[in-house]
Amino acid sequence: MKSTTSARWLTTGLGAAVLGFQLIAAALPQAPPAAVPGGRGGQAGAAAGGGARGAPASNPSSSGSTVERIKVRGASLEGNLEGDDPNRDVVVYLPPSYSREPARRYPVVYFLHGYAANVDAYVRLLRLQEAADKAIADGVKEMILVLPDAFTAYSGSMYSNSPTTGDWEGYLSRDLVSYIDSHYRTLADRDSRGLSGHSMGGYGTMRVGMKHPEVFSALYSMSACCLMNNPAQQPAAARGRGDAAPAQPAAPQNNPARGAAPAGRGQGGGFANALSAQAAAWAPNPMNPPQYFDLPTKDGEVQPLIAAKWVANSPLVMVDQYVPNLKRYRAIAIDVGDKDPLGGSNVDLDKALTRLGVPHTFEQYEGDHGNRVAARFVSHLLPFFSKQLK
Repeated sequence: MKSTTSARWLTTGLGAAVLGFQLIAAALPQAPPAAVPGGRGGQAGAAAGGGARGAPASNPSSSGSTVERIKVRGASLEGNLEGDDPNRDVVVYLPPSYSREPARRYPVVYFLHGYAANVDAYVRLLRLQEAADKAIADGVKEMILVLPDAFTAYSGSMYSNSPTTGDWEGYLSRDLVSYIDSHYRTLADRDSRGLSGHSMGGYGTMRVGMKHPEVFSALYSMSACCLMNNPAQQPAAARGRGDAAPAQPAAPQNNPARGAAPAGRGQGGGFANALSAQAAAWAPNPMNPPQYFDLPTKDGEVQPLIAAKWVANSPLVMVDQYVPNLKRYRAIAIDVGDKDPLGGSNVDLDKALTRLGVPHTFEQYEGDHGNRVAARFVSHLLPFFSKQLK
């Protein structure tokens, strides 16, 4: 029975994302490339309440494109009980014609990164500037790309709404979109906005997308984790015991893929951090300091009410409630590798959308959780939004 529950957790939850990111980390450079000045982002960062810094993974582009690193403050994140900074790093790619055509406006694609990584890791993973430049040279329409950093005290926000982590749904659908529209030359309309992401970011794409069709008009989910979250099916080692937060490591791990992790509880916590991240997002408890969340087990026994909160935050459970919203989208795309432990739950999402009559496309390609993400970003995700966004 133990091996069965372990397998279920690894094929449905954040456990697979933790393992999958090890594949991504192995593929990343051992050190980030040199930063370049943020350009126009200097003014943008100051206006957001934080100083702008150099843009990661960016080199001077012969095409004329630029990558800026700014700070965008989230009113929706203020007062979060984890103590995470509401001033979030955001990386913005501006296409080649942006500086040459000052009257032109552009569609925007938001991309959400995965668990246990920060935005820097995904800028390197995707080879963001090089990838976008190549796609545009191959005929993709020019667009602005926006990548917010969601690394938190427990290594990931789950892009959820919680007093413990803050309202990440609100940050993405209101604070960030409003800031980008007011500081960059965007086409400030849902028909010209897309939402996408990988792993935890794929989860965030479906979660936020279900609730906010008034903001976005197209969705692309890559290898989404956490589509079905049932603590009763998790192995005891992953659930933890008692009602206290899992023990934290004494020192951060030197993980070049993660970048410089913020000081705090989330450094190098692996599966324990994954459990805490989910609990903070889905079972917050402001009356339970110092972690301000409830774990789904006590003395090794599943607590039904807390476990039900996790299940309720599963897109495979939520999807039936949001059919009218999902049918408002111009297009929805889902993909996952055929060797990805998350493949089964993504197949289940495809079946659920089909059953509910929600138009979408689904592809299970040859690959695992991380080895084809960068290539498909260029060959599939960017062309998808080029076609779907006005």
